[in-house]
Amino acid sequence: MKRLMTGLLLLGWVIIAQAAAIHAFDFDDPKKEARFQQLSEELRCLVCQNQTLADSNAGLALDLRNELFKLIQRDASDKEIKNFMVSRYGDFVLYKPPVKATTYLLWFGPFILVVLALFILLRMIRRVGNQTTQSLSADDQQRVQQLLAEKKEN
Repeated sequence: MKRLMTGLLLLGWVIIAQAAAIHAFDFDDPKKEARFQQLSEELRCLVCQNQTLADSNAGLALDLRNELFKLIQRDASDKEIKNFMVSRYGDFVLYKPPVKATTYLLWFGPFILVVLALFILLRMIRRVGNQTTQSLSADDQQRVQQLLAEKKEN
């Protein structure tokens, strides 16, 4: 009975924690709400890294959504909002960071790795193809024949 009560208490705590993570924003203008949704899809959760602000339940994502809400309520433009977020958190906060010197590795790194892997693979294939098989000398061939003959006799 004690385990059941502990389990129910734990389940209730998890449900309350998840409900607390959900936060509704009250917009006075549907256009502002649409901008909020659009921008929260374009900004990355810095904790989850593979989720947008809209998708994440992390505490930092909630803080960033609150900041986004305040900026939209102050009628900041999308560019101003993105500039604010980038100045605070870097280009990583953008789901699609701009192509510039500091993000070259992010944009071109995967292609460089693929080309490097293909280069290594081709060299390995050539090396294996260039290896010649060494033929046995006449003495070695005679010894093999002798061993095979002995094996057949046994």
